[in-house]
Amino acid sequence: MDDHNDERTYLVVRNGEEQYSIWWADRELPPGWQAEDTQGTRSECLAHIDRVWQDMRPLSLRRHMEKHGA
Repeated sequence: MDDHNDERTYLVVRNGEEQYSIWWADRELPPGWQAEDTQGTRSECLAHIDRVWQDMRPLSLRRHMEKHGA
């Protein structure tokens, strides 16, 4: 199914490592993921993620690098 024919509603979700993804709004979230405030079409949700997810490194790696000056 391409984006133009996909009429499902999606949520923007984020895990404890501050990594983003999308998930179908009508399904239970997988363990470890929380819904953000954004929902809409697949394209809208992916565009939102493109705007807000500036550093794709997991949170634990960012913290480690900050601590060790890397």
